[in-house]
Amino acid sequence: MLTTRYVDGAPDWLDLATPDIAGAQSFYNGLFGWDYRLAGPDAGGYGMFRTHDKVVGGGMTVEPEQSPPGWTIFFQATAADTTARAAEDAGGSVRFKPMDVMDQGRMAILADPAGTPFGIWQPGSNKGMDVVNDPGALCWTELYTPDVQAAGRFFGSVLGWTTEEQAFSGGTYTIASPAAGGENAGFAGLVPLSTDPQAPGPYWLPYFAVDDPDASRAKAQQLGGRALGSPMDIEGVGRIAQLADPYGARFAAFKAAPRS
Repeated sequence: MLTTRYVDGAPDWLDLATPDIAGAQSFYNGLFGWDYRLAGPDAGGYGMFRTHDKVVGGGMTVEPEQSPPGWTIFFQATAADTTARAAEDAGGSVRFKPMDVMDQGRMAILADPAGTPFGIWQPGSNKGMDVVNDPGALCWTELYTPDVQAAGRFFGSVLGWTTEEQAFSGGTYTIASPAAGGENAGFAGLVPLSTDPQAPGPYWLPYFAVDDPDASRAKAQQLGGRALGSPMDIEGVGRIAQLADPYGARFAAFKAAPRS
Protein backbone atom coordinates (compact mmCIF):
# COMPACT_ATOMS: atom_id res chain seq x y z
CA MET A 1 0.00 0.00 0.00
CA LEU A 2 1.29 3.44 -0.90
CA THR A 3 1.83 5.96 1.86
CA THR A 4 3.27 9.46 2.19
CA ARG A 5 5.40 8.24 5.10
CA TYR A 6 8.14 7.69 2.55
CA VAL A 7 10.89 5.14 3.09
CA ASP A 8 13.83 4.27 0.86
CA GLY A 9 12.82 2.36 -2.24
CA ALA A 10 9.16 3.41 -2.16
CA PRO A 11 7.49 5.67 -4.75
CA ASP A 12 7.65 9.29 -3.60
CA TRP A 13 7.09 11.28 -6.82
CA LEU A 14 5.95 11.03 -10.42
CA ASP A 15 6.02 13.38 -13.33
CA LEU A 16 4.72 13.68 -16.85
CA ALA A 17 6.76 14.38 -19.98
CA THR A 18 4.42 15.66 -22.68
CA PRO A 19 4.78 17.61 -25.93
CA ASP A 20 1.89 19.88 -24.87
CA ILE A 21 1.61 20.70 -21.18
CA ALA A 22 -1.39 22.98 -21.75
CA GLY A 23 -3.24 20.20 -23.55
CA ALA A 24 -2.24 17.67 -20.88
CA GLN A 25 -3.42 20.07 -18.18
CA SER A 26 -6.82 20.31 -19.88
CA PHE A 27 -7.07 16.52 -20.19
CA TYR A 28 -6.17 15.69 -16.58
CA ASN A 29 -8.28 18.55 -15.24
CA GLY A 30 -11.29 17.15 -17.08
CA LEU A 31 -10.54 13.59 -15.97
CA PHE A 32 -9.29 13.98 -12.39
CA GLY A 33 -10.01 17.63 -11.56
CA TRP A 34 -6.31 18.47 -11.31
CA ASP A 35 -5.06 22.01 -11.67
CA TYR A 36 -1.53 22.87 -12.76
CA ARG A 37 0.73 25.56 -11.34
CA LEU A 38 4.19 26.49 -12.52
CA ALA A 39 6.84 25.86 -9.90
CA GLY A 40 8.45 29.28 -10.36
CA PRO A 41 10.81 31.22 -12.63
CA ASP A 42 13.80 29.03 -11.76
CA ALA A 43 12.05 25.73 -12.52
CA GLY A 44 12.52 25.78 -16.30
CA GLY A 45 8.83 25.47 -17.12
CA TYR A 46 8.20 22.64 -14.68
CA GLY A 47 4.93 22.70 -12.76
CA MET A 48 2.83 20.79 -10.24
CA PHE A 49 -0.43 18.96 -10.70
CA ARG A 50 -2.70 19.43 -7.68
CA THR A 51 -5.96 18.09 -6.35
CA HIS A 52 -7.71 20.00 -3.55
CA ASP A 53 -4.47 22.03 -3.23
CA LYS A 54 -2.38 18.90 -2.61
CA VAL A 55 0.41 17.98 -5.02
CA VAL A 56 -0.08 14.69 -6.86
CA GLY A 57 2.91 15.02 -9.20
CA GLY A 58 4.65 17.23 -11.69
CA GLY A 59 5.03 17.74 -15.41
CA MET A 60 6.45 19.85 -18.18
CA THR A 61 6.70 20.16 -21.93
CA VAL A 62 9.35 17.81 -23.33
CA GLU A 63 9.95 17.59 -27.07
CA PRO A 64 9.35 14.07 -28.49
CA GLU A 65 12.95 13.80 -29.74
CA GLN A 66 14.12 14.28 -26.14
CA SER A 67 11.75 11.79 -24.53
CA PRO A 68 8.57 10.01 -25.60
CA PRO A 69 5.41 11.13 -23.77
CA GLY A 70 4.97 9.24 -20.53
CA TRP A 71 4.84 9.15 -16.76
CA THR A 72 8.07 8.61 -14.82
CA ILE A 73 7.82 7.13 -11.34
CA PHE A 74 10.45 8.20 -8.79
CA PHE A 75 11.58 6.16 -5.82
CA GLN A 76 13.10 7.53 -2.63
CA ALA A 77 16.85 7.30 -2.26
CA THR A 78 18.83 8.57 0.72
CA ALA A 79 21.86 9.14 -1.51
CA ALA A 80 21.06 9.63 -5.20
CA ASP A 81 24.69 9.39 -6.32
CA THR A 82 25.24 6.08 -4.53
CA THR A 83 22.01 4.67 -5.94
CA ALA A 84 22.96 5.72 -9.48
CA ARG A 85 26.29 3.90 -9.16
CA ALA A 86 24.50 0.84 -7.79
CA ALA A 87 22.20 0.82 -10.81
CA GLU A 88 25.17 0.80 -13.19
CA ASP A 89 26.89 -1.94 -11.16
CA ALA A 90 23.71 -4.05 -11.40
CA GLY A 91 23.53 -3.78 -15.20
CA GLY A 92 21.31 -0.71 -15.51
CA SER A 93 22.22 2.71 -16.83
CA VAL A 94 22.10 6.39 -15.91
CA ARG A 95 19.98 8.45 -18.33
CA PHE A 96 20.39 11.76 -16.47
CA LYS A 97 23.10 12.09 -13.86
CA PRO A 98 22.20 13.10 -10.29
CA MET A 99 21.51 16.80 -10.02
CA ASP A 100 20.21 19.20 -7.41
CA VAL A 101 16.76 20.69 -7.96
CA MET A 102 17.23 24.00 -6.14
CA ASP A 103 16.67 23.22 -2.43
CA GLN A 104 13.88 20.75 -3.24
CA GLY A 105 16.04 17.63 -3.46
CA ARG A 106 18.39 15.68 -5.69
CA MET A 107 17.23 13.55 -8.59
CA ALA A 108 18.42 11.27 -11.36
CA ILE A 109 16.81 9.30 -14.17
CA LEU A 110 18.03 5.71 -14.40
CA ALA A 111 17.06 2.64 -16.42
CA ASP A 112 16.93 -1.02 -15.49
CA PRO A 113 18.75 -3.67 -17.58
CA ALA A 114 15.69 -3.97 -19.87
CA GLY A 115 15.93 -0.24 -20.62
CA THR A 116 12.89 0.82 -18.59
CA PRO A 117 13.39 4.35 -17.23
CA PHE A 118 12.63 5.31 -13.65
CA GLY A 119 13.59 8.14 -11.35
CA ILE A 120 15.14 8.45 -7.93
CA TRP A 121 14.42 11.33 -5.60
CA GLN A 122 16.58 12.30 -2.63
CA PRO A 123 14.31 14.60 -0.61
CA GLY A 124 15.33 18.09 0.38
CA SER A 125 12.63 20.58 1.25
CA ASN A 126 10.25 18.59 -0.96
CA LYS A 127 9.59 15.18 0.56
CA GLY A 128 7.43 14.05 -2.34
CA MET A 129 3.75 13.80 -3.22
CA ASP A 130 1.33 15.35 -0.74
CA VAL A 131 -1.35 12.72 -1.23
CA VAL A 132 -1.71 9.13 -2.41
CA ASN A 133 -4.64 6.69 -2.58
CA ASP A 134 -7.31 9.42 -2.59
CA PRO A 135 -9.44 9.90 -5.74
CA GLY A 136 -7.24 11.40 -8.46
CA ALA A 137 -3.98 10.44 -6.70
CA LEU A 138 -1.44 7.69 -7.28
CA CYS A 139 -2.53 4.44 -5.64
CA TRP A 140 -0.42 1.68 -7.24
CA THR A 141 2.34 1.09 -9.81
CA GLU A 142 3.18 -1.71 -12.23
CA LEU A 143 6.31 -2.58 -14.14
CA TYR A 144 5.81 -4.37 -17.46
CA THR A 145 9.09 -6.16 -18.04
CA PRO A 146 10.42 -9.01 -20.21
CA ASP A 147 11.90 -10.82 -17.19
CA VAL A 148 10.10 -10.47 -13.86
CA GLN A 149 12.71 -12.35 -11.85
CA ALA A 150 15.60 -10.35 -13.32
CA ALA A 151 13.75 -7.09 -12.57
CA GLY A 152 13.17 -8.21 -9.00
CA ARG A 153 16.87 -8.95 -8.55
CA PHE A 154 17.89 -5.61 -10.06
CA PHE A 155 15.59 -3.49 -7.90
CA GLY A 156 16.40 -5.59 -4.87
CA SER A 157 20.07 -4.78 -5.36
CA VAL A 158 19.58 -1.10 -6.21
CA LEU A 159 16.60 -0.02 -4.10
CA GLY A 160 16.40 -2.80 -1.51
CA TRP A 161 13.06 -4.18 -2.63
CA THR A 162 11.70 -7.49 -1.51
CA THR A 163 9.35 -9.40 -3.83
CA GLU A 164 6.67 -11.97 -3.16
CA GLU A 165 4.46 -13.98 -5.48
CA GLN A 166 0.77 -13.98 -4.66
CA ALA A 167 -1.78 -16.31 -6.22
CA PHE A 168 -4.67 -14.78 -8.15
CA SER A 169 -7.26 -16.27 -10.46
CA GLY A 170 -5.40 -17.20 -13.61
CA GLY A 171 -1.89 -17.23 -12.19
CA THR A 172 0.47 -15.39 -9.87
CA TYR A 173 1.34 -11.73 -9.37
CA THR A 174 4.71 -10.53 -8.11
CA ILE A 175 4.43 -7.74 -5.53
CA ALA A 176 7.33 -5.47 -4.58
CA SER A 177 7.75 -3.86 -1.17
CA PRO A 178 10.42 -1.60 0.36
CA ALA A 179 12.87 -3.23 2.71
CA ALA A 180 11.71 -1.09 5.65
CA GLY A 181 8.03 -1.04 4.78
CA GLY A 182 6.59 -3.63 7.13
CA GLU A 183 3.44 -5.67 6.58
CA ASN A 184 1.11 -4.69 3.71
CA ALA A 185 3.71 -2.25 2.34
CA GLY A 186 3.55 -3.49 -1.26
CA PHE A 187 3.49 -0.66 -3.79
CA ALA A 188 4.15 -2.29 -7.17
CA GLY A 189 3.39 -5.30 -9.28
CA LEU A 190 5.95 -6.82 -11.65
CA VAL A 191 4.16 -8.07 -14.76
CA PRO A 192 5.43 -10.01 -17.81
CA LEU A 193 5.62 -7.68 -20.79
CA SER A 194 4.05 -10.43 -22.91
CA THR A 195 0.70 -9.78 -21.19
CA ASP A 196 0.48 -6.41 -22.99
CA PRO A 197 0.73 -7.02 -26.74
CA GLN A 198 0.14 -3.30 -27.43
CA ALA A 199 3.16 -2.19 -25.40
CA PRO A 200 5.87 -0.32 -27.34
CA GLY A 201 8.41 -1.80 -24.93
CA PRO A 202 8.97 -2.22 -21.17
CA TYR A 203 7.31 0.51 -19.14
CA TRP A 204 6.03 1.65 -15.75
CA LEU A 205 2.26 2.13 -15.39
CA PRO A 206 0.94 4.47 -12.67
CA TYR A 207 -2.52 3.74 -11.24
CA PHE A 208 -4.77 6.61 -10.14
CA ALA A 209 -7.68 6.05 -7.78
CA VAL A 210 -11.15 6.78 -9.14
CA ASP A 211 -14.73 6.16 -8.03
CA ASP A 212 -15.78 4.55 -11.32
CA PRO A 213 -13.22 3.19 -13.81
CA ASP A 214 -15.85 2.79 -16.53
CA ALA A 215 -16.90 6.42 -16.25
CA SER A 216 -13.23 7.48 -16.24
CA ARG A 217 -12.64 5.43 -19.38
CA ALA A 218 -15.55 7.08 -21.16
CA LYS A 219 -14.45 10.53 -19.98
CA ALA A 220 -10.87 9.97 -21.09
CA GLN A 221 -12.06 9.06 -24.57
CA GLN A 222 -14.32 12.11 -24.65
CA LEU A 223 -11.30 14.27 -23.78
CA GLY A 224 -9.19 12.84 -26.60
CA GLY A 225 -7.49 9.97 -24.77
CA ARG A 226 -7.54 6.27 -25.65
CA ALA A 227 -8.82 3.15 -23.95
CA LEU A 228 -6.25 0.34 -23.90
CA GLY A 229 -8.57 -2.64 -23.91
CA SER A 230 -11.70 -3.15 -21.83
CA PRO A 231 -12.06 -2.57 -18.06
CA MET A 232 -11.11 -5.62 -16.03
CA ASP A 233 -12.20 -6.96 -12.66
CA ILE A 234 -9.74 -8.79 -10.41
CA GLU A 235 -11.53 -10.65 -7.64
CA GLY A 236 -10.73 -9.26 -4.23
CA VAL A 237 -8.58 -6.48 -5.73
CA GLY A 238 -10.74 -4.12 -7.78
CA ARG A 239 -11.63 -2.86 -11.25
CA ILE A 240 -9.04 -1.43 -13.66
CA ALA A 241 -9.26 0.57 -16.87
CA GLN A 242 -5.97 1.08 -18.71
CA LEU A 243 -5.83 4.34 -20.64
CA ALA A 244 -3.56 6.72 -22.53
CA ASP A 245 -3.79 10.49 -22.61
CA PRO A 246 -4.05 12.32 -25.98
CA TYR A 247 -0.25 12.29 -26.36
CA GLY A 248 0.28 8.61 -25.56
CA ALA A 249 1.23 8.65 -21.85
CA ARG A 250 -0.13 5.43 -20.31
CA PHE A 251 -1.86 5.15 -16.95
CA ALA A 252 -4.65 3.20 -15.27
CA ALA A 253 -7.84 4.22 -13.46
CA PHE A 254 -8.50 1.95 -10.48
CA LYS A 255 -11.31 1.34 -8.00
CA ALA A 256 -10.38 -0.93 -5.09
CA ALA A 257 -12.72 -3.75 -4.16
CA PRO A 258 -14.57 -3.31 -0.85
CA ARG A 259 -12.68 -4.78 2.06
CA SER A 260 -14.34 -7.83 3.56
